[in-house]
Amino acid sequence: MSGERLRRVRDRVRPFPDFPVPGVIFRDISPLLKDPAAFRTLIDLLEDHLRASFPQIDFIAGEGGLDSRGFLIGPPLAQRLGIGFVPIRKKGKLPGPTQSISYTLEYGK
Repeated sequence: MSGERLRRVRDRVRPFPDFPVPGVIFRDISPLLKDPAAFRTLIDLLEDHLRASFPQIDFIAGEGGLDSRGFLIGPPLAQRLGIGFVPIRKKGKLPGPTQSISYTLEYGK
């Protein structure tokens, strides 16, 4: 059953090789977001995984702007788990007191 649910989600993710730079595969989730049943399946799968792997979770943290995957998937997943969502943004993008950390991605820092 999980394999079928995973296929339903994977079938709605489009790969774009070498974007934004050679060697990186950009995975476009727009078709997944357009399909409410597939999106619900994604949240179901993530919830199942988190509950089985991490019995104590305080928050879900999501990175990026309002168009980022973290902001699109994190809040509904946090709501499903009954916990809070913490936005992670670039320095200067959030008002009030913030904390800072630096990390490296496939194509940037």
